[in-house]
Amino acid sequence: MSTDAAAPHTATAAESAELAVVTRAGLAESRHVGSAVLVGPEGEIITRIGAPEGIMFPRSSLKPLQALASLRAGALVSPEAVALACGSHVGSQRHQSAAANILARERLDESYLKCPVAYPARRADLEAHLRADRLETPLAYNCSGKHAVFLAAARTQGSRLATYTDPDHPLQQVVTQVYTEYCGETPTTVGVDGCGAPAAAMSLTGLARGIGRLASALTQRDAEVHAFTVAQAMLDYPWAVRGEREPDTVVIEQLGLLTKSGAEGVLVVAAPDGTTAAVKTLDGSGRANHLVALSLLAAAGKIDLDDLERTLKILVTPITGGVDQRPAGGLRLAEAVTSQL
Repeated sequence: MSTDAAAPHTATAAESAELAVVTRAGLAESRHVGSAVLVGPEGEIITRIGAPEGIMFPRSSLKPLQALASLRAGALVSPEAVALACGSHVGSQRHQSAAANILARERLDESYLKCPVAYPARRADLEAHLRADRLETPLAYNCSGKHAVFLAAARTQGSRLATYTDPDHPLQQVVTQVYTEYCGETPTTVGVDGCGAPAAAMSLTGLARGIGRLASALTQRDAEVHAFTVAQAMLDYPWAVRGEREPDTVVIEQLGLLTKSGAEGVLVVAAPDGTTAAVKTLDGSGRANHLVALSLLAAAGKIDLDDLERTLKILVTPITGGVDQRPAGGLRLAEAVTSQL
């Protein structure tokens, strides 16, 4: 695998485009710069903004493909567990219990998880956690579902449980095979993700094609059964993908699209026919990503405009001021995006 010194080219600010602008009193206060791409059901590029061919780390937006690889490797888990494996959850008790149940079916416990410990991400969940006199736990870490299903796959494979996150582990080799097959790219740079699992680098276009091919299993008769299982699980258990009222969960519930965010400003959103939008912001912020991706899909006729408006009212945080929270600005698409709509 490549080192940082030999890494492939990543998109620069000069090669990228302004995707969205935050305004206050009519002035641009912040500008989100990055790249976006919309691919069709066959992986063809419909819309290209910035430099989507640049190599980047999709981070957790690859989890649906990692879940597919776990199933292909032999993980025998419920659809709810599959959805949790696709998720970057908020660590609620419901999420922790779901992860613990996956382990219990394999006669394992949280000590086998190689992800870090964490507290629940949301205040109400944290307060309940502390009232129960509970400490930080890997079950509350946002990737615990993925790691639990990794362990289930390794258990079926008969491969070592203690090293399931190593890049040369048999399970991780299956993950790489899935990336190559679905994204059309073999990662040459692999780092370490925040959860400790391998973090593969690829282009934004490759990410869009990979998740789009997975999503199209919902409508293609000859699709891999594991891809259908993953896609349907995300639709059936959206709470597991992130959490109630959280953006990814809202998009799945409101629009029926497969949606997965990744750290450092990555988002991929796929329609059931495989049409997929992917966004990467250079500043690592995801504030504008759903607005950009959903607008591209709406322009392609994959989202009803009334449904888009209703969903964006939930997703886009208003720019307000004062104790009465009166409107003070807004978030809008930049010209590089609007010119493509």
